[in-house]
Amino acid sequence: MSSLPWRALRSRRSALALLRLWLLLLQPCAADYCSWKGSGLSWDPHSRAVEQVHLRCTEGSLEWLYPARALRVILEPNLSSARHTAVCIKPASHFQGANIYVEQEGQLHLLVSEAEEPHLRQVSCFSTRTPQRVALFLQASPQRDISRRTASFQYELLSNQNTTGTDFQRMALVEAMCRPCDNMELLMAICSSDFVVRGSIQNVSHDVENNMSQVEVGVRQVYRQKNQIFREDKSTGEWQGPVKTLLQCKVKKGAGDFLFTGNEHFGEAWLGCAPRFKEVRAVYQTASKKGSNPCEFQFD
Repeated sequence: MSSLPWRALRSRRSALALLRLWLLLLQPCAADYCSWKGSGLSWDPHSRAVEQVHLRCTEGSLEWLYPARALRVILEPNLSSARHTAVCIKPASHFQGANIYVEQEGQLHLLVSEAEEPHLRQVSCFSTRTPQRVALFLQASPQRDISRRTASFQYELLSNQNTTGTDFQRMALVEAMCRPCDNMELLMAICSSDFVVRGSIQNVSHDVENNMSQVEVGVRQVYRQKNQIFREDKSTGEWQGPVKTLLQCKVKKGAGDFLFTGNEHFGEAWLGCAPRFKEVRAVYQTASKKGSNPCEFQFD
């Protein structure tokens, strides 16, 4: 009977140890994250410490509710092989309560201003010589009330040996070339693109202010897609989805069966190679006979 209190004490100590471990895992800096969500209300109002968040992916998001004081965000992805890297920040349409700065050579440079009109906010990009560690600094704006404000954004790191510019549209141009792709580029596109879709051009709209065009694709078959950009319309039963490209590519509505390929940025599909379906199938069949196709792909 005397062993029962000892067992209860040992059980209590084990429970406390597990609780401490659980609380440790809840700390933002104690684990690797692609995305982070937190609140300024949870911090000690008398503390002057700057909260630090570590994000270790090449893309993700951050949502800071009731911004208070400051937040330092460290991007530490595994990009040891990247020669040139650009970091892009896309603020949410309801972004409020803070300004976003990037730390470069000991200086803070403004990326996103709360004072800017929401419809004028664009994707902000900058190049970095140290892609393994990029620091962002969010400075909360003074608030007289406790009305709900949220400083949230998406981030994405882009790597390309030929990309050194800081303009997102220039980087998109690397992947959305206006010239037709050659045979090897076509083969690589169907092997490595975020989406590969067979379909037709239903409509094209142009946004001159943002130098972009949007192609509405009527889908016959989805071979691959990273996210659910191409979806079934419940009312018609037809599959469709939007694809963006640059205005200077001069995409027009026209008849034909195409294979649309490309990559996604901030949840949007950007056009890469888009040959006619019969052409790319013929290129693939020829390469397959020669044994030079970079991957196996089922067209039917």
